[in-house]
Amino acid sequence: MRSPRRARRRASRRATCDERTFSTARRRKLARSILDDFYNEASVVLRDDRSALLNYLGASGAFWLAQDDDTNIGCIAFRPLPQIGPEAGEVKRLYVRPAHRGAQVADALLDALESHARAGGYRALYLDTHDGLQAALRFYTRRGYERIPRYNDNPQATIFMRRTLW
Repeated sequence: MRSPRRARRRASRRATCDERTFSTARRRKLARSILDDFYNEASVVLRDDRSALLNYLGASGAFWLAQDDDTNIGCIAFRPLPQIGPEAGEVKRLYVRPAHRGAQVADALLDALESHARAGGYRALYLDTHDGLQAALRFYTRRGYERIPRYNDNPQATIFMRRTLW
């Protein structure tokens, strides 16, 4: 018999400022709650403020939510990296709630981000992480990301990675 969690409808979709996901204070609060879970679990000190979050939702950035029925279970964000070059983008805030890990939610989120980046003409994606996040490192390595020298000044990041898209 299938577990109720697996039988639920799962979806990931891009959210923008115009979409209903962010149109009410309640919905913004729900989206923010998954980011707060990420910040707390990863012990993030430098957290995105409202303007940074809205930047992900602007014309050049992107933000996706993974949902199980009406519950946010994961997220990922994209932003351009003009300081590296016009065809460079960055993977930010990939997070899946613990109860939903192992169900390819992270793969679906990263697939959506990478497809968006390719369609936008981005040739490479960068990301930073911490050496304490071993499951994340294995995931990114499996997805084709390779370690590179530091590319930003994030004081919490200890590992920097890059993937060429095309």
